[in-house]
Amino acid sequence: MTIRILIADDQDMVRSAFRMILAAQPDMTVVAEVADGRAAVDEARRLRPDVCLLDIRMPHLDGLEATRLLAGAGVRAPLNVLIATTFDLDEYVYRALRNGACGFLLKDMSPALLVEAVRAAAAGTTLVSPAVTVRLLAHLAPSRTTETTPEPDPTEPLTERELDVVRLVAKGHQNEEIATRLHVTQATVKTHLSNAQRKLGTRNRVEVAAWAWRTGVCVPT
Repeated sequence: MTIRILIADDQDMVRSAFRMILAAQPDMTVVAEVADGRAAVDEARRLRPDVCLLDIRMPHLDGLEATRLLAGAGVRAPLNVLIATTFDLDEYVYRALRNGACGFLLKDMSPALLVEAVRAAAAGTTLVSPAVTVRLLAHLAPSRTTETTPEPDPTEPLTERELDVVRLVAKGHQNEEIATRLHVTQATVKTHLSNAQRKLGTRNRVEVAAWAWRTGVCVPT
């Protein structure tokens, strides 16, 4: 299967670099390049790419709002959105998560990481880069010096095993690694994760991980 990708960034050099890296892969094709957020939304809705790679700061409509329109709550057929940004330690992370982003990339990433992230997003594996995404998510952890908005309680309490899985997801581990660590099958991991998502009202692994960091279920080591 060929992964169809839309690239949205207001810098010509960035778009060209991303296109060169991704188009060189035998299983990828770039179906659109746009320079602003409004065009990104319009083209993504028209073409329905497998992955939308969006910058945050763009003219007309920023990448966070474009993410909400393409992947946010209430979108009937949400698309996979990856954020590519130079802003890794601010409120953009939280907003992007809430708006439905399935992963984060920093623009100084290696070409290999970009390719890995796009493949993972297309496959529905949303927490794609422990070195990047977990670092960003960790900044959602509660601070003793700042007030945080209380998180809604789960519809049902998570079991201890579900919490074990959630913590490992929040640390960036994939299902195979989690199964090995917990000495269970991958099918069991998927069941626990699915149950956790249902109880938390989350749609993907990133939202599960964000909940774990925000509530202190997962803490920085």
